[in-house]
Amino acid sequence: MGRRRQQVPAPRGSPAQGAGHESRRGGGGCSGAMMPKEKPLWKGFAFRLCLLSAALVLCLQLGLRRSWAPAEKAGAAAARALPARSTEQRLGPARGSRKDGAEAHLGAGRPEAATARRKRVTYLRSSRRRDSEPACCPLQSLGSSRRKTIRWHVDLQPWASPTPSLNYEALRFLKYITTPQISCEHMNMNSLTDNSETIKKPWSICLDDRFSLVHRIKSKQCRLYSLGLSSDDNQFEISMANSGCEVHRFDPSIKSAHIQEGQHLWNHRLSIDWRDPNPAVAAHKLRSRAKKLGTILNEFGHQKIDVLKADMESAEWKILENLILEDIVEQIGQLVFEVHIHWPGFEVSGNDSTVVRYWYSLLKELELKDFRLFHTYKDLLKPQMFLKKEAFNASSCYTLSWVNTRWK
Repeated sequence: MGRRRQQVPAPRGSPAQGAGHESRRGGGGCSGAMMPKEKPLWKGFAFRLCLLSAALVLCLQLGLRRSWAPAEKAGAAAARALPARSTEQRLGPARGSRKDGAEAHLGAGRPEAATARRKRVTYLRSSRRRDSEPACCPLQSLGSSRRKTIRWHVDLQPWASPTPSLNYEALRFLKYITTPQISCEHMNMNSLTDNSETIKKPWSICLDDRFSLVHRIKSKQCRLYSLGLSSDDNQFEISMANSGCEVHRFDPSIKSAHIQEGQHLWNHRLSIDWRDPNPAVAAHKLRSRAKKLGTILNEFGHQKIDVLKADMESAEWKILENLILEDIVEQIGQLVFEVHIHWPGFEVSGNDSTVVRYWYSLLKELELKDFRLFHTYKDLLKPQMFLKKEAFNASSCYTLSWVNTRWK
């Protein structure tokens, strides 16, 4: 009994040995059966990849915002500054910015401050030779700019006959331009100036006392606009300038933007057109020196023109239409136009009878504006043509003079 029982090892491969080995390796058969399974490695890798991608996208967004912020601030500052600069240029020193007003207030009583304010006046100058060319014509303020309703077409007059006919239209038109509607006794500039040279063409203006032009010439307060295309005949402009009128001659062939001859005569490198060119259109870049007369009046700050002389080589019909539709003619005292009737003219379309009816309707619009024809000159040196035909005993060129009977 007191003898220790000797343990006999179980044979290899028996169930007892297998169970004991399993218990030693796994901590018992039951605990080894309840052990959790390991997660797959690809799920953890995908989760980490998503976190890394989100962090990378966030960093990129922050970097782009930091790089765009200076550009946005600069663009906003430029956008705020551009209207201010353009407004100051158009308004001139009388309606400048608040900063200018504060500077003027702080600098009151100092001569250098007044000189600085005077230098801020905007003038029309050449874009290339600003220092060598004289200044001309300060810009007009927006408060006095024209804001009138623009008509889109003239009212056509009834046909001259029950059935449209070139014969009837031509006879009515020619009779109208060769019959003065009002008499004018004094049409010679030699009586007002010491210039004894004769003018090549009779650019006639009415100098009767009942109209204000003669009084404005004597008081040195008249203004003449001369529209031309490479014309060498400027004797009329020189005569008016010598009489004391402020003369502006517009010719796109002039070499410099503004050239002053003498005290009263200005030459501008501009052509008068019936529409303003669009700089965004490539085809309009060729007409970059062309502007409507109303646009030039606004830029020069001129409210009235005592005499408008035009020799536009068949562009006069569309220019006259623009002056009528925009009511510019109401600001003109006398019109002296050279009209060409050997062809319809620029951008005038239709058959011959329609074209003549359009011409006649334009002249009747002038009559409705209280313009009266007082002089007609038939140029016999030009070809005797009417719409490319030798007919109606007509010349291809007439010089017509009207006076605005309401002009003051």
